[in-house]
Amino acid sequence: MSQSSISTSHSEEPEQWDIEIKAKPSVWDIDLKELWRYRDLLAQFVRRDFVGAYKQTILGPIWHLAEPLATTLMYAFIFGSIFKMSTNGMPRILFYLPGIALWTLFSNTLLSTASTFNANAGIFGKVYFPRLIVPVNVAVNSLIAFGMQLMLFIVLIIIYLIKGTDLHITWLIIFTPFLALLTSLLALGLGMLLASITNKYRDLSKLVNVSMRLLMFATPIIYPLSKIPERYHWLIELNPMTSIVESFRYIWIGGNSSAVSVSLIVYSILFMLVVLIFGALVFNKAEKVAMDLV
Repeated sequence: MSQSSISTSHSEEPEQWDIEIKAKPSVWDIDLKELWRYRDLLAQFVRRDFVGAYKQTILGPIWHLAEPLATTLMYAFIFGSIFKMSTNGMPRILFYLPGIALWTLFSNTLLSTASTFNANAGIFGKVYFPRLIVPVNVAVNSLIAFGMQLMLFIVLIIIYLIKGTDLHITWLIIFTPFLALLTSLLALGLGMLLASITNKYRDLSKLVNVSMRLLMFATPIIYPLSKIPERYHWLIELNPMTSIVESFRYIWIGGNSSAVSVSLIVYSILFMLVVLIFGALVFNKAEKVAMDLV
């Protein structure tokens, strides 16, 4: 075969390209597939934060139980024994603990997510990974802590049942994980919204902390909704956490069924979906310029 024929055959081979040209992604695009590809990193973050939070402590993860239990006992003494605040005939500890546990899940997730950019400026400036991993990691760790507190709550329920306390546990307890997830996603969405704001105006984080303390008293944690005057119910029910806390109590220990409404749960779900989607979009946009502001 001649040299010319060889060169001709080579020239007919298809050309290979190593560069792929794509359209520039919009700041509003959220690549969930990328988040899934980094799931191993997410697992490492979850383990790091869970272990690191209680490293070189005496009680370790037991603090997840000690803190809400101590708060519950304090509320039972102050609001129950001193101020004689009604719990609709339910045992005080069983009344206060679920509300405190749910609020801790909500508060910790929201506040930690709201400080995402400021608290992680060092690592964000050194290595790339989907920034959304950080708030998801916060939510997962808070859910783990809530799971431990739920186990404590169940143990206390068993103790009260053995003592002969009349508790009206319903089959609806199967929705407990749903209520916990609803709380977590609600806090995650609000936290991502606030993260984009507190990154630019850092002093607003103090306002967020104060607002969370005030919002707790607008949630039926230390009081049942039935004890609020009827004309103010609509105001308390605007808080999406109201239906979650009241529903959780009802399915586990009974109480006033009129405080539990399917329409209010649907409202909380819709509220969560709106803030979660909008929060994720705003967070995704904010991360593009976050390092210029930190």
